[in-house]
Amino acid sequence: MTTAKPPVFRFAPSPNGYLHLGHAYSAIMNHRLAEARGGRFLVRIDDMDQGRARPAYEDAIFEDLAWLGLDWAEPVRHQSAHIPDYLDALDRLDRMGLIRRSVATRREIAAGADVAAAAGTPWRRDPDGGWCVPEDDLFLPPEVLRKRRETNAPATLRLKMADALARLDAPLTFREESDGPAGETGDVALDPALWGDVVLGRSDVPGSYHLSVVIDDAAQAVTHVVRGRDLFYATAIHRLLQHLLGLPTPVYHHHRLILDETGRKLSKSQGDTSLRELRAKGATPSDIRRMIGC
Repeated sequence: MTTAKPPVFRFAPSPNGYLHLGHAYSAIMNHRLAEARGGRFLVRIDDMDQGRARPAYEDAIFEDLAWLGLDWAEPVRHQSAHIPDYLDALDRLDRMGLIRRSVATRREIAAGADVAAAAGTPWRRDPDGGWCVPEDDLFLPPEVLRKRRETNAPATLRLKMADALARLDAPLTFREESDGPAGETGDVALDPALWGDVVLGRSDVPGSYHLSVVIDDAAQAVTHVVRGRDLFYATAIHRLLQHLLGLPTPVYHHHRLILDETGRKLSKSQGDTSLRELRAKGATPSDIRRMIGC
C-alpha cells in the first residue's frame, strides 16, 4: 500500500523590488493552505533576470516573510542556479520543431503593428494585451532579415503555437480550486492559441516566466499552484508546455488581487507602498492581515 505524499505549495517572488501587500496575501494564502493540508510551503526566488535582481531585495524578501510569521522548507531554489534546466527544455522543444527565432526588436514590432493597423489588418492582442507577433518576414525587410541571420543577431525564441497545438489529441484542461475571473471553477479548458507564438526565451534570458515556472514546479514536485487571478489565462500556456515536455499538472487556485484605491493591481514597478515602508510606519503583522482581509 502506497502512502500519498503531502501537498507542496510555493511562493516565488522576484528580487527586483520590495514585497507589497499583494505579495503578502499570496504568501500567506500559500502558507495557510499548506498548513491546513499537512503539506510543505516553499519559497522560490525568481531571479532569472540578473540585470534587475538585487541581493538586498532578496534579503528583504526573507526578512518580510519571517516578520509575517511564515516559515518555509529549505533549501530555497534560485532560478539563476538552474539555467541548464531551461536551456534543456528549449532544446527539446527546438528538436520537436516548435521554436522559431525572431530577430525583430521591440521597436520594430511596435512599428509593424502600427503598419498593420493602418492597412486595416491589425494584429491580435494576447490576454495580457501584448501583440500576437507574426513571422519576421511578414513585417521586416528581406535585407534586414538576411543580415541579422548571417551575423547571428540576438533573437527571441517563440513557441510555434499552431504546430504545438497540432500535437494535441484533446483539449487541455486544468483543475481550478477557486473562482477564475469569470467565475470559472472545477475542470477548466482554456485556449492557448489566444497567446499566439508566445516568448519562451531570449538571448539574454534563457527562459521566460512561462517556461521557467513549469520547469521549476515540476522539479520541486509542486502539487498546488496558488497565485493571483492576473495569471489565470496564462495557465493555458503552462498546460501546453507541461503536455509537450511530459511534466505533471498541479492543481491551480487563482486568488483575488489586492487593489489600490483606483482599482489597479499593486505593482513594484509602480512604486506601490511596500511592506518595508508599512513596517517602518509601525504596522504589525496583524495589521497587514487586516489590511488584506486574511
